Formats: sequence, structure tokens, C-alpha cells
Amino acid sequence: MRNWLSQHRSALGLALRRLAQAPVNTLLSVVAIGVALALPAGGLLLLGNAAQLARNAAPTPQISLFLALDADARAVTGVESALKAHGGVSEYRYIPREQTRQRMRSAEGLGDVIDALPENPFPDAFVVQPRDDSPAAMEALARNLATLPRVEHVQLDSAWVRRLDALLRLGRSGVALLALLLGVGLVAITFNTIRLQVLTQRAEIEVSRLLGATDAFIRRPFHWFGTLQGLAGGLLAWAMAQGAALMLRSPIAELAQLYSLNFMLSPLEVRESLVLLALAAVLGWLGAALSLRQYLLRGG
Repeated sequence: MRNWLSQHRSALGLALRRLAQAPVNTLLSVVAIGVALALPAGGLLLLGNAAQLARNAAPTPQISLFLALDADARAVTGVESALKAHGGVSEYRYIPREQTRQRMRSAEGLGDVIDALPENPFPDAFVVQPRDDSPAAMEALARNLATLPRVEHVQLDSAWVRRLDALLRLGRSGVALLALLLGVGLVAITFNTIRLQVLTQRAEIEVSRLLGATDAFIRRPFHWFGTLQGLAGGLLAWAMAQGAALMLRSPIAELAQLYSLNFMLSPLEVRESLVLLALAAVLGWLGAALSLRQYLLRGG
């Protein structure tokens, strides 16, 4: 184990020296990788903030429960107790039928109509706010609440949630496709860079082989070279995305205030940042591995 770590430490040091020996080429490769990864990183940043803005601007999704017209106070208490104990209910509000009647009666043109009715036509109701406002979770909660005693009708306010969810899925698919295409470009950049490194170090590789070096020993510095190059490009892409978020935060906040929205542009979260850096490193390693595999299969 100690020998294995020592070999990787030596390979890492050699890769760093090779990067430093050609600073211009290294810089150009890192910039190309960083720009390529900055596009999907920026798309992910905008997508997350767009979802937050849409949820802040849109009304809170609700489920309305309408009790039977002949439901008594005991039935209302039973439904209220069930809602209070339900794990999927964030909060609820009880609307007595008389309150609904008075509100409708005060509406223009409806007062005489309501007074002419022999009895109150409006049922007692509960307005429920779910903990999980995803379409699937809201529909499941609505089906569950519909089974409560004396609940006559359940109205689900999820149309806008479905539209938002569909738009977000489309956006995620677009960002994933863009990341895939640019990831292929990143692998190609690393492939060519490692190929040039291999051609430059061909004599050294042949001497190492004559001295009994294994293919794993030969590959190791180049793998580290590709990984470090990809990681550096990922760091540059992360810095570009975070810098853009910081530059746009103030003007977007001012624009949101004009529309009475409480919104602040957020940078990439820690989890998203780590995924970006890990993906960049893996793609760099993959480009190096493919290039070395082609070289070694041809026997140099």
C-alpha cells in the first residue's frame, strides 16, 4: 500500500512538472476546458435560480376540501384532527360556510341572489398547504384526503405546478445534453494534449520499457496530467459561473424589487460545485486513458 501511494505521489509530481514546463500550452488547454464547462455550469446556475424565482412568484399550491352540506360540528372537528395529525400537511385553514356566504353576499351583483336562496348553499371548507408541492405528491395527498369522513369534494390546485415541473424537466434535459456535447469536446482536448505529450516523451517511454516498466507505470503520470488539466479547467469554469452570479446579483435584485419579488441570485451550491469539479477531473482522466490506450495498443 505504501509503495502504491509512493508511486502515485511520484507520478503526480511528474505531471505537475510537465504542466509547468509548457505554461502557454497548459493555460490554453485549461481556458478551452473552462469555457466549455462554463456553459453547462452557467445553465445549471440559471436553472436553479429560475426554479426559485418561479416558486416565489407563483401562488402557493393548495388543496381545498369541501365537506358535505349536512356536515355537523363533530364532522368538522374530525377532519381538523386528521389534518393536524397528517404528516403531508404543512398547514391548513378552516373556512366556515357562513363566512363564505358573507363573502359571496358582499360581492357586486350577488347580494340579492344569495338573500333569495332558502338556505346557505356553501359547505364548510378547509384549505390545505402540502409539505411537498411536487405534482405527484400533491395528487397522492389529495387522494388520501378525499377518503376522510364527510369530505364531499377535493379541489387540487396543481396546474401551474405541473407546468413549472415540465419546464424544469425540459431545462434540465437541455443542460444535460449541452454538458454531454461539451464533455465530448473536453475529452477530445485532453486526448490530443496527451497524444502530444506521449509523442514528446516517446524516447523516455521506450527506455522505461527496456528497463522493465509496466504499462501501468507508464500510464500513471499521463493519467494524472489529464486529471489535473481537467480539474484546473473545472476550477476555471466554477470561478466564471460564481463570478457571473456575483456580478448579476445586484442588478437582478433591483429588477426583482420593481416587480415586488423577494429574490436574490444564488451562486452554485457546494454539492453542485463538487459535481462540476469531479466531472471535469473524470473527463480529463478519460481523455488521457483513451489516448494512452490507443498508443499502447499500437505498441508505440
